[in-house]
Amino acid sequence: MGKRTRPPQSLILDTCLGAVFHTVLVFSLFLLFAGHNAPGGGFIGGLVAGAAFVLHYVAGGTGQLTRVAPVAPFVLMGTGLTLAVLVGMGALVAGGQLLESGVLSLDVPVLGKVKTTSALPFDIGVYLIVVGLVLALLGSLGGEADRPAGEPDDAGAGEGDLQ
Repeated sequence: MGKRTRPPQSLILDTCLGAVFHTVLVFSLFLLFAGHNAPGGGFIGGLVAGAAFVLHYVAGGTGQLTRVAPVAPFVLMGTGLTLAVLVGMGALVAGGQLLESGVLSLDVPVLGKVKTTSALPFDIGVYLIVVGLVLALLGSLGGEADRPAGEPDDAGAGEGDLQ
């Protein structure tokens, strides 16, 4: 088998990535927080954030992806799932039904009256699950491409071991 080589990096993609990446992440957070009163929420916001990480993966592979997102994907998924379950079960503890939404209104000195619901932390949990899933998929897909030719995989079998 021939030696695998990485395609040359794109100057245009590298230049645009700095501005686009942060803009897309901010837009994903907007979708996350606006999802209670308008279209959006944790799932859509997580997919948009995942698209920003896909851009980094396309630009530099898994090495660049791990520099941008140093948290392990399974930590994100576990934290998100724990948060979503705790919020969903919180209504049962308070005497309501599973996933029943609660409303909290606060008077913040500079902002005035701020209203939030219990659906927000649930959506944040879903957001973390989706972002973690996208990062895990990119890591598993890119792990094979980033391995040097001839190096054995995790099972210890190299390319020439099968006869």
